[in-house]
Amino acid sequence: MTSDDARAAAALRQWAATAPDAVLLDGFHALKHALRFGAGVRVALTSDRAATLTLADRLAGDLTDVLDGLLVEVPAATLRELVPRIHTTGVAALAGRRDRRANLDAMSALPRKAPVVVLDNPRNLGNVGAVIRLAAGFGATGVVTTGDIDPWHPNAVRSGAGLHYATAVERLPLEELPPGPLYVLDPEGDDIRSVPVPDDALIAFGSERHGISPELRERATRLVALPMRPQVSSYNLATSVAMALFHWGGPAPA
Repeated sequence: MTSDDARAAAALRQWAATAPDAVLLDGFHALKHALRFGAGVRVALTSDRAATLTLADRLAGDLTDVLDGLLVEVPAATLRELVPRIHTTGVAALAGRRDRRANLDAMSALPRKAPVVVLDNPRNLGNVGAVIRLAAGFGATGVVTTGDIDPWHPNAVRSGAGLHYATAVERLPLEELPPGPLYVLDPEGDDIRSVPVPDDALIAFGSERHGISPELRERATRLVALPMRPQVSSYNLATSVAMALFHWGGPAPA
C-alpha cells in the first residue's frame, strides 16, 4: 500500500466515524465558505486533488495552502458512494456545526447591529439555504426557523453554499425567539417602503404553502407588506427576504 493509499484509507475511516454527527459540505464552494468563516472541518475528500487545487488557485487563493494540507484524494466511485448526488466539483467534507450557545447569544444580545430573519415553518430546504446565503451576504445577525425542518440539513447547507458558518442559524420554537421588535411580512401590512426597519428587528416570513402562522401574526410589533403588482400572487421566499433586507439597508460600505 502506498502512502497515498494509506492516507485515503485513514480519511475514509475518519469519514465513517464522523459522518453521523457532522455537517456535510457538498462541493468546493460549500467547503470554501465554511473554511473562510471558521468551520471546524474534520475531513475533506476529492476525486481529483490536482484539479481541486487548481480551482482553489483560481477562485480562493486565500485557501490554497489550507486545502493542500486538508484534501485527500479518493476514487470518484468511492466518493459517489458516500455522497450519491455529489456536486460536480467532486469535493465533499464533514465539519462540526457552529456552536449553538454562541449562536443564541449573538441573536439575543441587544442592541444588535443587524436584524434576525425568522422563517415561520418553511417547507423547502433549498429555500432555507438560499435565505441563509442572503442573510450571510447582507450581514444579518442570524436566521431562525420554526417548525420541523432542520436548517442544517445537507440540502439546506448545499443551497446555502456553506454560508451557515457566516451567520447564526438555529431552529427555535416561537416562544424562544430572540428579543426585539417583530416585523411580520403580511399582505395586509403597511407598505414596507414607508416603514423603517430597525437594526434590532426580527423580520418574519411565512411558509411557502400557508404564509405566516396566526400565532406569529398575533405577536407582531408591526405588519408590513412588500410591493406587488395586482394579480401576482406571491414572491419566492428568498426573493422576499432579499427585498426586505435590502430595504433594511444591508452591510455598511467598506
